[in-house]
Amino acid sequence: MKTISTPPASLRLKFGAVITLAILLALGGCGDKTVEKTEAVTSEAKGEDGHEVKGIKLTAEEKDRAGIKLEEVTLRVFDDAVSVTATIRPNQNRIARIAPRVEGRIVRVTANLGDTVRVGQTLAVMDSVAVGEAQSGLLQAQSAQRVAQADFKRAESLSAEEIIPQRDFLRARGEMEKANAELRAAQDKLHLLGGSASAGGRAESTFSLTAPLAGTVTQKNATVGELGTPSEPIFTVADLSVVWIEANLTEDLLVKVKLGAVATVTVGAYPGESFSGRVAYVANMLDKDTRTIAARIEVANKDRRLKPEMFANATIATGSQKQAISVPDSAIILLQGQPTVFVAENGGFEPRAIEPGDKLSGRTVIKSGLKAGEQIVASGAYALKARLLKSQIGDAH
Repeated sequence: MKTISTPPASLRLKFGAVITLAILLALGGCGDKTVEKTEAVTSEAKGEDGHEVKGIKLTAEEKDRAGIKLEEVTLRVFDDAVSVTATIRPNQNRIARIAPRVEGRIVRVTANLGDTVRVGQTLAVMDSVAVGEAQSGLLQAQSAQRVAQADFKRAESLSAEEIIPQRDFLRARGEMEKANAELRAAQDKLHLLGGSASAGGRAESTFSLTAPLAGTVTQKNATVGELGTPSEPIFTVADLSVVWIEANLTEDLLVKVKLGAVATVTVGAYPGESFSGRVAYVANMLDKDTRTIAARIEVANKDRRLKPEMFANATIATGSQKQAISVPDSAIILLQGQPTVFVAENGGFEPRAIEPGDKLSGRTVIKSGLKAGEQIVASGAYALKARLLKSQIGDAH
């Protein structure tokens, strides 16, 4: 068996001292780096005035490139108004649902969905047995009336010369009046069924379905060969030159909204544009389910850009004024679903949650979160938001 010799005690002590010294030197070096790193972070986290920056800090060049513009928060005097969401509807006083007066089969369709039509324009041609029978009845009545009229003229001439007795003259006149009445009845029947007198002297069973008003075809259920009935409209024509903006007012807003009040309407389809109108109707009864009151604003729509069923925002003037803090609409962004503005503080831009109120002439009233005298970012807020989100993603990695 091989014997392993143990180093002398003096050698073991020297070796331990060397290891201990090396460890101390290593720890001392790490400590220096840690101190240097901490000092660097602290330096970066302080602005030029020595205060801590909680938001985003940009150089002058970066501010120019991002289009940053500041505005001082001040109290402003506004014409008081209420803002409500609404829906665009056709003017119900200028809408027509067109159905045939008698059952018939569609033989031709001359109007399409979205077409602009004039009063009396043919939308479809239909064929009906009832109209054909009415046409035949009219032709018979016209023939009988001509015979009765000729008999009356002859009897009138003979009576003047006292060739026939007076009773024969009176009988001829009665027959003529009866024939005239039957002719008028046949004409009225054909008209009520939607037909018109044939110019060719032959009974026709077709008739035209026409537009009772000028407007736009907003609904079409017409297909060649299908049977049309009086109970089912085939076309809907709406005059969209004036539309209704329908809104529901909560009880607290009712006292502020008056008939004839000026209203401004905006829609998402046309950002930056507004449409003027007036309150034309406020309901007299509260909806028991929604606890709201219906209101209607009439808005001119000559260019037909406002489409039925669009969502809209309506701002209705109350006729009074109020003083409030406000910011431009462009200053407000959403961060994690919370309305936010960037406030210039301590050399940087700090995001701050706010509670927005009514929108008035391109500005938004601020209920809470800001105070007069503060500087907010009026333009360039979206560039700051992008930088903030980018920094957060970088920190996560």
